[in-house]
This record gives sequence, structure tokens and C-alpha cells, in this order.
Amino acid sequence: MTMETHLLRTFVAVARGGSFSRAARDLGYTQSAISQHIAALEHDLGTALLTRRPVAPTRAGERLLEHAGPLLTRLDAARADLARLTAAPTGRVVLGLTPLSLTAEVAAAAHRGTELRVLGREDVLPEVARGSLDLGLVDGMTAPSDPLPLPDVGPLTTTVVGERPLAVAVPSGHPMAGRTVRLAELADAGWIDAPDTAIPLERLRKSASTDGFRGRLRYAGTDVRGLLGLVAAGQGLALLPTDVITGVDALPLSSPRVVHRTELVHGDPGEGSALAAALTGQRP
Repeated sequence: MTMETHLLRTFVAVARGGSFSRAARDLGYTQSAISQHIAALEHDLGTALLTRRPVAPTRAGERLLEHAGPLLTRLDAARADLARLTAAPTGRVVLGLTPLSLTAEVAAAAHRGTELRVLGREDVLPEVARGSLDLGLVDGMTAPSDPLPLPDVGPLTTTVVGERPLAVAVPSGHPMAGRTVRLAELADAGWIDAPDTAIPLERLRKSASTDGFRGRLRYAGTDVRGLLGLVAAGQGLALLPTDVITGVDALPLSSPRVVHRTELVHGDPGEGSALAAALTGQRP
């Protein structure tokens, strides 16, 4: 059993995209080559990995997908780590960050030659590991002073940037406006499912130990103002850092005791050392 890397990449592309033709376009292969890759991998492993109509992972395929994604990311991280050792200076620093990580302090720290890329919450860490980003800012909800539960994608350094209080964004004039709330009180309310722009609903369910917090509408954007516009229109609630909630009412949380936390992640920061120091309040 060899499980060659290019076969795994093909499998991941097909399984995640749900299409042989889309995987062919994304990877630069013919559709026939994609089919051959999948057939070779299934022969090597001795089991079917995908159903064909519709294209979806089998039970074995789902299990392989759990392993293949992190494995490929680690391989890319190793390649990027070695490339950084011999890379010539470019005079440019690429900072990837989640929407809620782009604060006034971060904007002020960015110097000439910095490129900012706003990405989804699940995209920043792998892109740092692969070397596409010099630095990354990730965010999430934790107990005060607790680190974010980040996946292991390689030998990266993680440093806290800051913590902020959280509040539930509700339409102006909401019946609960002006009071603090327990998160569990709102488990049956209508929520906006905005995994990249607000605290993900699955984190709310885990924090409140309930299967509530169901989304009535999904927002796949990265614009916080757009999300707040949906809240103002009565489309649902969202849990956000208190300081970004404008134009609507904010309900501070009395329980659980949680904060919004931002962390900086990077390999060898290289030309990004000064920016990394500015973001974390350390000397370069």
C-alpha cells in the first residue's frame, strides 16, 4: 500500500468538490486522468472510496478524507518550511486574517509593503503552513486566557494578540435589549449561520451543552457590516465581539464566561518579524 501523494490530492479534490470534472479543472488534469487516479487509489486500498451518482465519499472515503486533509497540509508545510530557508527577500509581507481579526490596532500595525488577505476561519492556518502567508491571525471563542483549540498543521508559533468581550447582536428594540443574558436563554432563537464572520453556531452548542442554536439563514460572506445588516433586518442573531456591534443592540453575556480571542500564527517570520512584533506587543 503506497497511497501516493498525487492520488490523495485527487481524491480530496473530488470528495470535497463532489465532481470529477471540477477536480480536473482545479488540478489541471483531464477528467480521464482523474478517474484513473481514483481507480488506482481504490485498487491500492482495496475498497471503494467514492460513489459515482451522486459523487460522494463512501464510509471508507469519509474516513480517508479525515486523514488525507491534515496529511497533505503537513507535507505542504514541510515543503514551505524548507523553501523559507533559501528564499530571497521580497520586501513584501503577506498577512492573512479572519474578518474579526481585522481591528483598528491591526490596521495601524500594517506597514508599507504589507498585503492583507481576509480569509475564512478554516483557511488561514493551512495557508500559513503551506507558505502562502507569512503571518496569520486566527480568532475564536475561549475561556479567558485559554488558547484557541487549533489543529496541528506543522511547526508553527502561536502568540496571543488580544481578548475582547462578546455580546449577542440583536435588532434594535429587541425585547431583551438593555440586559445581560445567559447564552442558553437564546438556544431556541433564530440565529444567522455565519461561520467565518461570527462565532460559529457549533461552538455555541458546545459551550451551552445543547443542540439548539439552529441557523435560520446562512451568511457565507466575510463582511461584518453585511452580517450586522442582516441582524438589523430581523434575519437572526449573531455572537460577536462587543466593539464591532454597531447599528443594532448588544446583549452582554452573563454566562458562560467566555471571550473572543485572536492569535498570531507563523513559521519563521523572516521579513514579517517587525509586523509580528507590532501585532503582539513584543520587540522584534
